[in-house]
Amino acid sequence: MVAPPFVFGPFVFAPALGELRRDGKPIALGQKGAALLEALLKAEGGVVSRQELMDSVWPGMAVEEGNLSVQIATLRKLLGVDPDGREWIATVPRIGYRMLTSRRGEDMVALPAQPALAVLPFEGLGGDSEPDWFADGVVDDIITALSRFKSFAVIARNSSFVYKGRAVDVRQVAKELDVRYVLQGSVRRSGDRLRITAQLIQGSTGAHLWAQNLDGALDNVFDFQDRITEAVATVVGPEIEWAEIERSRRERPGSIAAYDVYLQARAKILSESKRGNAEAYALLTQGLALEPDNPQFLAHAAWALEHRITMGWPPFGPDDRERCADFARRGLEHAAGDAIVMTHCAMALLQVVRDYDWGMAVLQSAVDANPNNLTVVTSAGVGHLHCGSVEDALACFHRANRLMPRDQIAHIALCGIAHAHVILGNYEEALASASRALARNPNFDAMLWMLAAASAYLGRMDEARRFVEALSKLSPGVTIATIRAGQPAMIPERIGVVLEGLRLAGLEEG
Repeated sequence: MVAPPFVFGPFVFAPALGELRRDGKPIALGQKGAALLEALLKAEGGVVSRQELMDSVWPGMAVEEGNLSVQIATLRKLLGVDPDGREWIATVPRIGYRMLTSRRGEDMVALPAQPALAVLPFEGLGGDSEPDWFADGVVDDIITALSRFKSFAVIARNSSFVYKGRAVDVRQVAKELDVRYVLQGSVRRSGDRLRITAQLIQGSTGAHLWAQNLDGALDNVFDFQDRITEAVATVVGPEIEWAEIERSRRERPGSIAAYDVYLQARAKILSESKRGNAEAYALLTQGLALEPDNPQFLAHAAWALEHRITMGWPPFGPDDRERCADFARRGLEHAAGDAIVMTHCAMALLQVVRDYDWGMAVLQSAVDANPNNLTVVTSAGVGHLHCGSVEDALACFHRANRLMPRDQIAHIALCGIAHAHVILGNYEEALASASRALARNPNFDAMLWMLAAASAYLGRMDEARRFVEALSKLSPGVTIATIRAGQPAMIPERIGVVLEGLRLAGLEEG
């Protein structure tokens, strides 16, 4: 079988023929240059050691290492520079080389718009090399789990593991591997106990973004390994996204590049304000005018409209529901397994389209695609709350709340816990969770629904009326009817018990 060609930038390389073309015109590559280029491209962006390259170019021969440097220099000259002015072949000091592009069959960009992360081998401490197998297994599992996130790329293991056993400067590693973030850690053994330390570091500055210690016993080693993977994967994704949102605000506040639109719109939707929601929708509309099939734009536009309808805020137009449904359906057509895209489209199907079976099926697919994404887990809780088991909803919300690193969506999980307890008649627990949600994000209408309803059921009418007044200030014109109109009704009593509490608290029927 003939190997398919490699396509990168303006180049097409056919390894079977040893032929390289730029914009359709042949380039005299030579046998050694062709062997060198093929070895670099086959690594798919990974680092290829100097010895591996020499074995590829001069198989079975003993040659001076300087010959490789000459061939690399010649190949670099033939390729020129990429659109950003960088050489296509990057040097990894003291190790080897890597191509800045690696995928076959499609045009490639040297610097992806999305950030990249390298997970370095975890270091063994205390002079005991026995836990190495455990540490390497942990890193493999973490790389696999993080690879399910679509909002950032994870460098392949064969690239990051060239640093195993070496003292490294994280900033230099980030530069050599062309990544914005580095995850590193250590394993320390004391008797039958293991301690794992993991840290997420910003590559350009060396600043620590997050760190955590995890302890476990060797006799329960595989459960401990799973717990480490879950803890790291659920935290690192949101931490990188949070850092990227701040970076976009600081460095490119007016950008309409696809990744910046996604980041800025997400932050505005999560502000839980009518104004932020409207600004996010305007941004996404601009983005869709340029890229009408962008799945992130479609899913987030559906989310913005779904959220507006669910909260009972003033509509953008008479066809908000139809547009939301259209965005959700189109987003799913282009989702390509992206758990976040599927999640926001599923919530639109549940909350707006009221196609409960389809919405829950899509949510389950999102959970299967990335069970460690906390947005997915939280949304699955909302789905169960309205259409499934309240106990399953609580399990999802408690897991999200336990693992939540920051307060981006923590208020949603806490409010979901409060809603579940209102349904179950546990009003004190509902008040406790809704109060914590209020502390995380004071703009979320639904937490005031829970606070007012739970207070009313407990007979604390003065408090209940104060929460209704706060709700009316936050969302002028809100009534029982406007809330009911935005909520799923597969199991009407799920929202009905909240509405009855609001009615007792004095909210107008409408």
